[in-house]
Amino acid sequence: MSEDKVYSNLMRKIKAGEFVLTGELEPPKSCDIVSTIQEAKEMAPYVDAANVTDSPLAEVTISSLAASHLVLSEANVEPVFQLTVRDMNKIGLAATLMGAHALGIRNVLSLTGDHPNMGDIPEAKPVFDLDSATLCMLVREMVDTGAINGHKIETPPTLHIGAAANPNSRPMEPEILKIGRKAKAGCEFLQTQVVYDIDITIAFLEGIKKYNVPVLLGLFPMKSYAMAKGFDMFVPGVDVPKEVLAKWKEVKTNVSDKKEQNEKYDQLNIEFFEPFVSELKKKKLLAGIHCMAVHYTRIFPKLVKIIR
Repeated sequence: MSEDKVYSNLMRKIKAGEFVLTGELEPPKSCDIVSTIQEAKEMAPYVDAANVTDSPLAEVTISSLAASHLVLSEANVEPVFQLTVRDMNKIGLAATLMGAHALGIRNVLSLTGDHPNMGDIPEAKPVFDLDSATLCMLVREMVDTGAINGHKIETPPTLHIGAAANPNSRPMEPEILKIGRKAKAGCEFLQTQVVYDIDITIAFLEGIKKYNVPVLLGLFPMKSYAMAKGFDMFVPGVDVPKEVLAKWKEVKTNVSDKKEQNEKYDQLNIEFFEPFVSELKKKKLLAGIHCMAVHYTRIFPKLVKIIR
């Protein structure tokens, strides 16, 4: 991508060296996403963009494309349209990318997608015609050459393409090589999975620094003990430290007033993430934060204070 071609506010800020903050919205299994729009409006003053998930854990939800458009048009929040290669072949993906442009979307996050056997329609057949790196290549081809498979697109899309990274991978080296492949394929920014260990985070970020792709580190503030425990048990590739779980459990056990509980959870999140983010900013390893505080918008005003 030419250095002077910037199509979104998020990428403009990243290129300008501003420390960005993105949020995450998880639309429901419903044709009515008024609750998602409300969450987008609540985080709007604090985020530069918000990811809109694409049937995470392979559980069917409303189309990420439709939800992204509604978040943009009704909440005035710039979306990062998550697109998995699980559900469509190359024809469908290319058509969807053109549709995204037509609907005003300018940021796409390329994802593999969780396998259908994890979700609520386990008999569904996965597609995986492309992988997350070759989806990046498809976007770059369509945007940079104005064609697909050598066939001209009359009005080509103008999109920025991001990809995911997982610092928790063991061993770490294969994941670093995967990031190199995504970088070579034209990925313009990375958003990482949640990681709670500062040493692992630094080692990973140092390992991918050579690819010169801006990184937004994944944070997951946990608004309750139930959420913390569920995140630890059911999200692949993430382990919440036992001492963190113990602190959240202590609040649930010893604090009965709901408002006081919420304040304690907020305080614990900030106490954990403030030194974490500060250390990484000092080392100049990050372009920003990707905050996956799904259904937890009250944390954004407090989070903004510690990261900016």
